Amino acid sequence: MIYRGTGEPHPGISALPKPPPWRDFDGAPLVEPGPGTDSASTRRLGAYRHMAALHRPSGEELEIINAALYLRRPLLVTGSPGTGKSTLAHAVAYELGLGRVLRWPIVSRSTLVDDGLYRYDAIARLQDTQIAASGRAAGTGPVSVPGGIGSYIRLGPLGTALLPTAGPRVLLVDELDKSDIDLPNDLLNVLEEGEFEIPELQRLAEREPEVDVLTDDGAKVTIRDGRVRCRAFPFVVLTSNGERDFPAPLLRRCIHLELGQPDHERLATVVRAHLGEELARVGDDLVLRFLERSRSELLATDQLLNAIYLTHHAAPPTRNRLADMLIQRLDRPR
Repeated sequence: MIYRGTGEPHPGISALPKPPPWRDFDGAPLVEPGPGTDSASTRRLGAYRHMAALHRPSGEELEIINAALYLRRPLLVTGSPGTGKSTLAHAVAYELGLGRVLRWPIVSRSTLVDDGLYRYDAIARLQDTQIAASGRAAGTGPVSVPGGIGSYIRLGPLGTALLPTAGPRVLLVDELDKSDIDLPNDLLNVLEEGEFEIPELQRLAEREPEVDVLTDDGAKVTIRDGRVRCRAFPFVVLTSNGERDFPAPLLRRCIHLELGQPDHERLATVVRAHLGEELARVGDDLVLRFLERSRSELLATDQLLNAIYLTHHAAPPTRNRLADMLIQRLDRPR
């Protein structure tokens, strides 16, 4: 298996076989790989993650994750809040050395182009042009001429993930079920074809075939003829809390992984990774209470982490009260 779930970085991605013919892309020329792991992954995986390496995902989970890697298909991860859906993307990126995770948090107003692929700031470009023209007309001295159109285009997380890189980037599309009803359908063609066009650049392609734009990483890349096409299809993780159903065409293009409620071993590992061995030991009674309540209540793992962190210095009566205050069921209005 390429991804082993051990939490230890290794060069296994170099052994990834060639993609199936229908998922083989030929974007060129190659661009530089993205930056390395950032603080977002550290927060997700835990400052003490080296202590959590004893836990491994189940055999079935590993098989499904690796199937998405081998087939170059998006991974649709569903489950209750706090089961580790978003963390999975960071775990794969960290273990396989795939660099910074590109994150696209979905809200009801998210759109494919402006939020996912790229954003063109036409208003800023117009304002800069007007300011420069006014300065020249007034004769107030040298006025800087606005930069080219590339200065006003920035690739979004999905657009950056589809740049032609030698190895795959990791893209987290977080809480897709929060989206407008049209967004899952809008994603179909981009995820299937591994490419998209930037019409604002295509209109200038004959006169200006190469344009430098900013990426989601903050670096500059050259776009040719207004088209972006991947070489290595990114490892795309789509998460959902199950608040809505998705259209069949999207489901057909994804590998589905359902994460169940964590057991005692997994919860203890999560606590150890984020808070260290000592707090994992003294907070084990809260882990057991959390497990008992989660049989009949919807709870999230971050509630447990908050409770253990806040209560480890408190006396027993206050400790229990604080824990109950922080771990409140999510499936019933207060």
